[in-house]
Amino acid sequence: GTLGSISILEAIRNADKEIKFYQASSSEMYGGGTEKSLDEETIFDPKSPYAASKLFAHEISKIYRDSYNLFAVNGILFNHESPRRGETFVTRKISKAVGRIYHGIQSNVSLGNLNASRDWGFAGDYVEAMWLMLQHDTAEDWVVATGETYTVKDFAKAAFNYVDLNYEDFVVISEKYFRPNEVHHLLGNPKKVKEKLKWSPKVSFDDLVKMMVDHDLVEAEKEKELLNKRLISPTWENPKT
Repeated sequence: GTLGSISILEAIRNADKEIKFYQASSSEMYGGGTEKSLDEETIFDPKSPYAASKLFAHEISKIYRDSYNLFAVNGILFNHESPRRGETFVTRKISKAVGRIYHGIQSNVSLGNLNASRDWGFAGDYVEAMWLMLQHDTAEDWVVATGETYTVKDFAKAAFNYVDLNYEDFVVISEKYFRPNEVHHLLGNPKKVKEKLKWSPKVSFDDLVKMMVDHDLVEAEKEKELLNKRLISPTWENPKT
């Protein structure tokens, strides 16, 4: 995040200052230490190497924008999810587990802090916001969020409820998934992006959960067919007793 951003900015400065640059900032830069609604003016307090590197890229983009008149925008995106989300991220881990548990391939899922709160939106909506930032007359910083926050427990409950299962019967709490420097609460304030770019999220939290579970139900069904044909070996996740 650090060397990559400054290398690209230097290349634009030397090659063609008309090039527009989108810098992917992150809500992780805020640190999650407050339950207040976070906007473009909120003080950053990174709690991880990832967040610190993002903050460097964010600030260096502002410096190049101001010093060299580059069209460099910072999109401070809060958590954006979709069926394409990596399986190590908690939302996809949950939706994939629901699909596999529903089809009898997996018995449970291990999670960490169920009380961590996030402002979750659909990645497709957020890409539209990114595009709109680059069409705007001036290069600025933009918070992209839904303005609503839900806990990991809320996500798990909604995902399991969608297939008429109780999350409490399948979720196992594992200490290894607790962060040493936990980001407890993230809630974005999308007031600026809504007013100036006329953007608003189209996919609700519930619809996002359903979209991801629907995808992983299909994936699990395909996996079950392969298991039945003995083309792949089963993998189970069980609580350690």
